[in-house]
Amino acid sequence: MGKSRVSAVNPKQKGKYAPKPASKWGREEETEFFANRVKLFRQGKISEDDFRRFRLQNGAYGSRLHAGYSMVRIKVPGGEMTPEQLEKIASLSEAFSIGSAHVSTRQNIQLHWVQLEDVSEVMRGLVDVGLTTREACGNTVRNVMCSHFAGVCPDEAFDATPYSKAIARFLLRNPMCQNLPRKFKINFACCEKHGLVRVADIGLVPTIKEENGKQVQGFRIYLGGGLGAASFIGHLLEDFTPEDRVLSTCMATVRLFDRHGNRENMARNRMRYLVHETGWEKFQKMVLKERIAVEMTTATATAKMYDVKSEEDTRQLPKAPRMTKLPMLNEHVNRDSPAYERWLHTNVVPQKQEGYFTVFITLGAGDITASQLRVLASAIRDFSTEGVARNTPQQNFAIRYVRGTELSEFYGRLATAGLANPGALTIASAVGCSGTTSCNLAITNSHRLAKEVQRKFLELGLDTDDSLKNSTIKVSGCPNSCGQHEIATIGFFGGASRIGGAMSPTYTMLFGGSAGENGELGKAVMRVPAKRVIDTILKIVEIYRNERAENENLDQWIGRIVRGQGTASIKNLEDIKNALSSVIQLPPQEQDPDAYMDYGSDAKFTAKTARGECAA
Repeated sequence: MGKSRVSAVNPKQKGKYAPKPASKWGREEETEFFANRVKLFRQGKISEDDFRRFRLQNGAYGSRLHAGYSMVRIKVPGGEMTPEQLEKIASLSEAFSIGSAHVSTRQNIQLHWVQLEDVSEVMRGLVDVGLTTREACGNTVRNVMCSHFAGVCPDEAFDATPYSKAIARFLLRNPMCQNLPRKFKINFACCEKHGLVRVADIGLVPTIKEENGKQVQGFRIYLGGGLGAASFIGHLLEDFTPEDRVLSTCMATVRLFDRHGNRENMARNRMRYLVHETGWEKFQKMVLKERIAVEMTTATATAKMYDVKSEEDTRQLPKAPRMTKLPMLNEHVNRDSPAYERWLHTNVVPQKQEGYFTVFITLGAGDITASQLRVLASAIRDFSTEGVARNTPQQNFAIRYVRGTELSEFYGRLATAGLANPGALTIASAVGCSGTTSCNLAITNSHRLAKEVQRKFLELGLDTDDSLKNSTIKVSGCPNSCGQHEIATIGFFGGASRIGGAMSPTYTMLFGGSAGENGELGKAVMRVPAKRVIDTILKIVEIYRNERAENENLDQWIGRIVRGQGTASIKNLEDIKNALSSVIQLPPQEQDPDAYMDYGSDAKFTAKTARGECAA
């Protein structure tokens, strides 16, 4: 990694930094081309299927049951956003959307319910601040993720951020990946604990190897993971991949998927199925062989398009080997503690840079209003030495390089816009995909359920219980995993069941999932009616508190139950099902009709879906 080439930030100047220039991802000509294609489509000169493929390739996803509206998905490589970009999204959401934006579990930003004729205007506004929607949907390489802790994590070998951006730039608009069998996902971690590397088509963990007395940077690369109706954990390609072979490894993998992926059966055309059906050992050999061919045939000019150096942050941000911790980060708090202390305990973590902290902004299932975006942008300018935000897979924002001496003032600024809720790094920060609020495939309103879980858990003070802190709740509106339910401590995916002759929204509950390099997929436990999900989780917490071993956290206890190693009355999944059987019961519909309705609806529940748009 190259050394910084500009002067350091003066640490005595509060909130002053050399603004980080936004990376340029968008192109003006693409906005004009999109507008013209919309006109041709409206005139009947382009078929519906052809136009559908085109708009998905350009990040416009059809809105639920309304063909004239789109969800505009904004690519944010590495999850990094400048204050100017946040402000532009705020303005675009007010002018063309519903006055709010949504942070997805893949570090994208989404604007919902944009009229089709306005999509090009949104795209044009994004180009002004360096953003693009290109290949945010469709059968392409989707947004390249990077851990929001990259660069500040005490356990990382080196900062993976510039590598993630370099590979994203190389693959964007690359002819090699414009018509893949299905979508393709690449995730970078910072260390073995942080990052979704085992549930991506390609997952990369930075590492360092000693060779001839020198330290060589490289990655542990996992292939063939992914979440969905059938989920798989990725396989380690080799013990160490040097950094100069990252590009050829990624190219080889994409090329093999393009060549051998199933283009006939949409239900089995993700790369994880190819790996599973081919067999890992055979696929591994294919990748290593293909990589040699890539390295032998790739032109020098092409290889130079992958330029890690140009993606580095050339500003000299503060660096120090010693960590400092604020007392409140380790002291016990409870529901009645002062709001600032509760927030500090659940939303702030120390960085490896001495005196600096990363602050997490708690959002409700990823939603943030235009006015809140503007306040956040202003706060970043005034309090973050780094001067950017990072989107997180937990659907929150991480603001890094905040001085410990300014945390109280930063909190006060956030509080003026309702952005100072606690619980961001706890079980209370439930993840929820958009569900029936906009998605054609959704069966249940997972988005609203996640918000209800967060509201109730904060009300009960569960965010202050450190034994629950490492546990996660994730909710998807269907089996397709946009809410990442398989890697949650307690996960849910939506469906429909007939209960006593009446249709009811229900969720299949899973236990024991986890992320990180040693991540595991959750095990299905039972079906739970939507209006009994919160009571069910609370009952699980109650049982855990009665039966846990000394100093055992909830996620550890659930792991034991999944393995059939419980030591009290609950020994396995069958026991937990029996213990919860009374909690999940619904009264007859005529006694409580609301129990058979979905969250956010006062109408009779119907499992209505339409054609999905996850693939072009």
